Amino acid sequence: MGLVFLRESSGKTRYLMVFSPSFYLARNSWLLPHWGASHNGMMECVMSLVGPNAPFSEDVPLEDGEVVKEIDEDKRRDTTQRLRQGKYDKKVVILKDLKNSDGNFSEKQKIELNKLLQIDYYNLTKFYGTVKIDTMIFGVIEYCERGSLRDVLNDKISYPDGTFMDWEFKISVLYDIAKGMSYLHSSKTEVHGRLKSTNCVVDNRMVVKITDFGCNSILPPRKDLWTAPEHLRHADVSQKGDVYSYGIIAQEIILRRETFYTGHCRDNREKLYRVESGKGAKPFRPDLTLETVGERQMEVYTLVKSCWEEDPEKRPDFKKIESTLAKIFSNFHGQTNESYMDTLIRRLQLYSRNLEHLVEERTELYKAERDRADRLNFMLLPRPVVKSLKETGLVEPELFEEVTIYFSDIVGFTTLCRYSTPMEVVDMLNDIYKNFDHILDHHDVYKVETIGDAYMVVSGLPKRNGNRHAVDISMMALDILSFMGSFELRHLPGLPVWIRIGIHSGPCAAGVVGIKMPRYCLFGDTVNTASRMESTGLRKDLILAVSVTGPQAIALRIHVSGSTINILKRTDCQFQYEERGETYLKGRGTEITYWLTGTEDKKYNLPTPPSVENQQRLQDDLAEMITNSLQKRENEGSKAQELSRVGSYRSGTLEYLQLVSTDDFTTYV
Repeated sequence: MGLVFLRESSGKTRYLMVFSPSFYLARNSWLLPHWGASHNGMMECVMSLVGPNAPFSEDVPLEDGEVVKEIDEDKRRDTTQRLRQGKYDKKVVILKDLKNSDGNFSEKQKIELNKLLQIDYYNLTKFYGTVKIDTMIFGVIEYCERGSLRDVLNDKISYPDGTFMDWEFKISVLYDIAKGMSYLHSSKTEVHGRLKSTNCVVDNRMVVKITDFGCNSILPPRKDLWTAPEHLRHADVSQKGDVYSYGIIAQEIILRRETFYTGHCRDNREKLYRVESGKGAKPFRPDLTLETVGERQMEVYTLVKSCWEEDPEKRPDFKKIESTLAKIFSNFHGQTNESYMDTLIRRLQLYSRNLEHLVEERTELYKAERDRADRLNFMLLPRPVVKSLKETGLVEPELFEEVTIYFSDIVGFTTLCRYSTPMEVVDMLNDIYKNFDHILDHHDVYKVETIGDAYMVVSGLPKRNGNRHAVDISMMALDILSFMGSFELRHLPGLPVWIRIGIHSGPCAAGVVGIKMPRYCLFGDTVNTASRMESTGLRKDLILAVSVTGPQAIALRIHVSGSTINILKRTDCQFQYEERGETYLKGRGTEITYWLTGTEDKKYNLPTPPSVENQQRLQDDLAEMITNSLQKRENEGSKAQELSRVGSYRSGTLEYLQLVSTDDFTTYV
């Protein structure tokens, strides 16, 4: 064994483990002038890696060890190996972890690795040697661009049945694997030991190559669905065991189903147990029905089933499998009266047509995904803002001379939360705001945000609409208040739910704030005043001394500022309103405000607002009313909300999972 030290002019040293120095030097003659023995007997090569022929002159991925692509992605569940990409001699290679931290291989392991170096065949991936990165030893193996055969079989869009992966192509894939295994069994390596569809890789010319062979003394095979029954019972490797694994792969290719597909069993552990036990009238094997196949397929099916024989001696060797498939392949062309060139041209035409169809299909998929992403963006940000972000990546802040802003919240929300579980609070807000959102769809308004129980809407931006902003907000507020008159909590039936609404009009600035989770925000005194209209409702001389969350507005009423009423007067819409009188607004002083009560041309089923005394009584007795509602629910024998559906976006509604169903009739989890 030799360990090549490749030392750069910068002083950094890299390593290449070579198990046959004479063989390696014969293939890398540029190292000969620099080859010598170090003081400890280790072969050392000291040079500057600046020449064009230096094998690691472009091996940055090897140095930082970055994982670029796993050959088998997540489907390779039978191994813990993490395959990495690197560059060797200007070629992309795969780095396979050999689970060795010091490079001290046994004599048997060195011989086995030297055998791999001597294998060079069209249907086998090339093994270049080993390399040490940090404290890990990796095998350097040829890279195939299309990934594993399992990936190709799973991708029915890029490689569809009928046009691309027809019966002729499947036979050629089986033939490629058989040729590779036939050569491997006749070589000094003699046996694969880990043959499976994830260890058959496909290059850019659609040639199937076998990889991950040998090294059985370094990386012992593990039991999986490709393992022969005799090796499930007694861990070992053999050529006949490889034939059994080939039969399992053949069924995957023919049916394009999951590994070891059978309609009688879907659990992999049960499959392994039934194969290993060998119980039953006949051995347990994957589905491959002979009754429904044609004459062409019958010979291949029979060959595959012979590879599954329980007795290893009854299984054919790969020489016989290769010759049988060669005969089938030859007869296939003889029956079609096509030359190999005719077949090649025909397949190229099919592939070309399939590519055109695939491009059209992928384009449609792209357009559908783009439209879905746009719809999602339009739900989060205004349409002009999304367009600006897509085109320029920026959104300039804009001043709007006149807009109308709506605020609302729930009276006694803090107390409701105290007597409800978190999921019941979420359900309550979702039930309310889902219906609010449906109401918004019928008006020219933009929902700005919801924070807890606060609901904020604006009209007049980002698209200016003249005086319509005050009209649309007012009509929306009447629709919302009408809905709240009939709303009932699911977890607290019979408990009244009151909201407060405030509306104000004036100038406002708007823009996107932040980089992460960008939000379209409003700025200016108009925003503050609209919030005050919602939160400050009583005349200064009637502010209650005791309340739930501070000075409360009269519930179930729409509190409107004078500026909004002035705009409504300029329109053709006949709104009904009452002057409330002078109202103190924090930060603005005393102003004349109004109650919006309806319109002349439409009848709204608005709830009757409570008197000041009734509202005070609700605030004082809310906790007791909730307790009574819970007691009533217990007496009626109703349980806590059942385990329900997980949130679904496809149905257009969002539902939540209730965490418990308990006999203890309380809303606490």
